Amino acid sequence: MAQIGDGTDRRRDPETYAIIGAAMMVHRTLGRGLLELVHQEALGIELGSRRIPFVREIEIPIYYKGAPLAVRYRADFICFHDVLVELKASDRLTAVDDAQVINYLVAAELGRGLLLNFGSTSLQYRRFAGPPASSVQSVKSVDPPNPGD
Repeated sequence: MAQIGDGTDRRRDPETYAIIGAAMMVHRTLGRGLLELVHQEALGIELGSRRIPFVREIEIPIYYKGAPLAVRYRADFICFHDVLVELKASDRLTAVDDAQVINYLVAAELGRGLLLNFGSTSLQYRRFAGPPASSVQSVKSVDPPNPGD
């Protein structure tokens, strides 16, 4: 899973470009300093007005050794049926925020994601792309060294 640069243009990914445009309008209108939930509600209205298909607060199941866990992730939005969108309202985005989006993408088996931050002076966004989780192999743990080696 890789973060792709903010230089991706609308010709290569018009759907994420459209979502970011809607988020920019929300940020321009509301500014910063509000709760994430306020931005989430406003973004839902903006996505709808732009006829961007979305579902909100989607539960994503998590499995351990094939068994479903009682706990689930909850993504803020899934747009266009395959773009996961996670919102933040903090001073800056962190590696922890990136990891959250990557984990959500893997669990949901989606190949594209957006991380949007409404808490900074201007809208911050990061795009994520990679193969769906079904084609990603788990990383094998490092075996401890043999004492006889």
